[in-house]
Amino acid sequence: MSEQRKWKRIRERLALHLPVRVRVRETPLYEWTEMTRLMNVTPFGAGFTLKRPTEKGRLLHMTIPMPRQLRVFDHVEDQYRIWAIVRYLKTEITQEGIVFFVGVAFIGKKPPASYEREPWRRYDVASFGERLPNGDEILDAVSSSDLRDETRHQIAVDMRLELLNENGAVVETEQTVSEAIGSHGATLFTTMNLDQGRFIRLTSEQYKTTLHAAIRSRHIAPDGIARIQVEFIDKEWPL
Repeated sequence: MSEQRKWKRIRERLALHLPVRVRVRETPLYEWTEMTRLMNVTPFGAGFTLKRPTEKGRLLHMTIPMPRQLRVFDHVEDQYRIWAIVRYLKTEITQEGIVFFVGVAFIGKKPPASYEREPWRRYDVASFGERLPNGDEILDAVSSSDLRDETRHQIAVDMRLELLNENGAVVETEQTVSEAIGSHGATLFTTMNLDQGRFIRLTSEQYKTTLHAAIRSRHIAPDGIARIQVEFIDKEWPL
């Protein structure tokens, strides 16, 4: 068998349902972990499900009992510890609740330096062919001004805002209303102290929809009322 055919075979997704520990850091002071199982894997990425939300471009850390022939490094370790970037995200409602189907690309042993101070940043991976990049080769994918380019409608939409804890349980909730809303994001009034980078769940009885969002910023307006800018991460708002 030629080396080219061997390489092609190892790049194909293998249905290995290995246990995996996924660690997600939403802010410098808040992170959570979840045990799940891989659906498929290659030396360059994997697919699995989560019960907690994440978003495309976010970094996460994985610990996997990966077969050594599929590893790029740490061939003598029992566990393969690797950083990954979320490239695919889809939600599905099951009998057990909302499930997030996630596809990631492995990026190496270390994250970029900016991750430590800004874990909420989203990234994109430069073309790296048949090898893993290192953290310094990751490029920021989304600027903070992207949401401002979207048309926002001054519509007051009643919705329930829920904050989840490390186990996926609701720990804080409030009924709020939007100040402005578009297909991909919204400005919401809030009395909750929500940090940039946190994920929240939003439910509207009026629009018969539930979706998840990432908090991009929080500020207190001249009227003394706090607002948060959020971006929807798993679907568009049904305007």
